[in-house]
Amino acid sequence: MEFLELVESIEAEAASPQRLFGGEGDATHSRAKGPAYSSQLLEAARLVERAYSGSRLATLQLQEAMTTSDFPLLFADILDRQLLAKYISVEPTWPAVCVRKEVRDFRDVKRFPRPTGAEATLDPVAENAAYPESEIDEGTPITYHVNKYGRRIPMSLETWTNDDLDALKDVPERFALAARMSEEKFATGLYVGATGPDTTLFTDAHLNIMSVAAGAATANPPLSIAALQDAYKMLGNMVSADGNPIAVTMVSLVVPPALEIVGQNILSATELLLTGTVGGAATDQELRVANWMRNRTRLVVNPWIPIIATSNDHTCWFMFATPAVGAAALEMGFLRGHATPEIFMKAPNARRIGGGEDAFDFDLDSLQYKVRHIFGGVQLDPKLALASTGAAA
Repeated sequence: MEFLELVESIEAEAASPQRLFGGEGDATHSRAKGPAYSSQLLEAARLVERAYSGSRLATLQLQEAMTTSDFPLLFADILDRQLLAKYISVEPTWPAVCVRKEVRDFRDVKRFPRPTGAEATLDPVAENAAYPESEIDEGTPITYHVNKYGRRIPMSLETWTNDDLDALKDVPERFALAARMSEEKFATGLYVGATGPDTTLFTDAHLNIMSVAAGAATANPPLSIAALQDAYKMLGNMVSADGNPIAVTMVSLVVPPALEIVGQNILSATELLLTGTVGGAATDQELRVANWMRNRTRLVVNPWIPIIATSNDHTCWFMFATPAVGAAALEMGFLRGHATPEIFMKAPNARRIGGGEDAFDFDLDSLQYKVRHIFGGVQLDPKLALASTGAAA
């Protein structure tokens, strides 16, 4: 919900400050936030909203309030709420291909592949015979860690005074969009490389790059109904390390913007007109069937694909099994307690002779705002993903 709607809802429903601000995002200040602070925060939010709506009196009151000792902290908290609202309102594409996890700290975390031995089909046991033993192999762990990402924006006293909040009003929105785009670029880099499909995740050995040897009719086919049928067949042929089939109920078809129309046309069709072979002999007979793929496939258009790839950037396409608990091709991790971006304001370091802290820096007459976002990611199970360069070679 946008911050303005939050303020309007509290006016309309007479909600408490705790209802408005409780549990929304992560705390940005270490000071205690009791009922008195929440009440002050609500009043500050109303003042900011009136100033943003064009009230000249509210703007003057806001500028005057920035020279008091408490309001800079209140205002930074308000910006943090606006950042969270905008961040949530922008829907990312990476959850369609990555499982989301939280990590405890910045140290490496280990992700173990599904152990082999425990899920192998059971052996028959004769009467009075001992049960056969099976060793459990956890395999080699996959490690990764989260990193900090951020940006700092200074704002001079002159900008603050002359711009009537327009520049400051955009700060939370810009920070939120930057955080979302940073996630999207990072997650896309987990499966997209310079030539299209990442050459570590998608290989002939993994049988997940579309080739004749892996079961496709042609190598790296362009996106089409026939190519999607081959992709479904290849994904259905994947087996676990114990030789069991991998159940896949839904898939995400990830394409660059250049293939959005092709993907929409395929998945929006109500019927498929098929021709093929009967008894191994070619035939021109046609078969009309309901487009079953539309109920099992989610189209995801990722604009970062042509940004990261320098070749096959407009032709490559990907199919991922929809992430589930314990089964995903990719993982995105976020630091516990800091799962969303946070905005900070540099603490005041100047005090007026007449009393009260000044929000502007003593030496430079500037405000400092910073955004911080902490995340990371890793490739997990290549058997839950397929890719084609689309170059038909």
